[in-house]
Amino acid sequence: MHKTLKVIALAAAIGISGGALAHAEQIKVGFAAEPYPPFTSPDASGNWEGWEVDFQKAVCAEAKLDCVITPVAWDGIIPALTSKKIDIIIGSMSITDERLKTIDFSDKYYNTPTGVIGAKGAKFEPTPEGLSGKTIGVQVSTVHQVYANKYFGENGATVKEYQTQDEANQDLAAGRLDAVQADSIALDAFLKSDQGKDCCELEGMVKDDPAILGAGVGIGIRKGEDELKGKLNAAIKAIRENGTYDTFSKKYFDFDIYGG
Repeated sequence: MHKTLKVIALAAAIGISGGALAHAEQIKVGFAAEPYPPFTSPDASGNWEGWEVDFQKAVCAEAKLDCVITPVAWDGIIPALTSKKIDIIIGSMSITDERLKTIDFSDKYYNTPTGVIGAKGAKFEPTPEGLSGKTIGVQVSTVHQVYANKYFGENGATVKEYQTQDEANQDLAAGRLDAVQADSIALDAFLKSDQGKDCCELEGMVKDDPAILGAGVGIGIRKGEDELKGKLNAAIKAIRENGTYDTFSKKYFDFDIYGG
């Protein structure tokens, strides 16, 4: 009895509740509700898997956080974070100045270039001149939408927006688009699929614009949550240094996705 009272008194003194003593801090991890291979996609049983799922599990384990996967519609994911429906975003979200006006980010956890794909044999450059007069598909509320509107839409291309990346890919395969812009890894996954390998090919990488495309992908966090940000940054650094990051990455990639 006296030992129990002492534990309760100690917990009160350092500001820890009884629930916190028994359980790790629970965190709702938001990401896009649609498949985005090889980063996130549901298996036949509806369980989410992919590189970013493995990354999330490794970071949460290192940071001693009880993370709950919480799929959210992509175009509402930042409002879901700021309204506390989710606690963090691990969903291939690029760190940009525009987003930093609303939310905060962890350190980057990967950085890959932006590519453009088209129909096999189309042969055009992923430049304003090469895409002039063509229709290019992008996912709504992404850095690719912003980039395509600025560099291609203002120079003679038609930019068509889609709720999901898969919808854009499907319209390209069906001949309703001339091109699709997205992260090069996501596009590579489509080009290796049964449908993609027969219809489409990589046209090249767009010219980088860090102000739009960002300085890599980070974990989205509400502003002011510096303690959580510190835990996540420490966890990212730790899994990079102890080899965990490389171990699960090798299941998906034959190159360093972390980038320069």
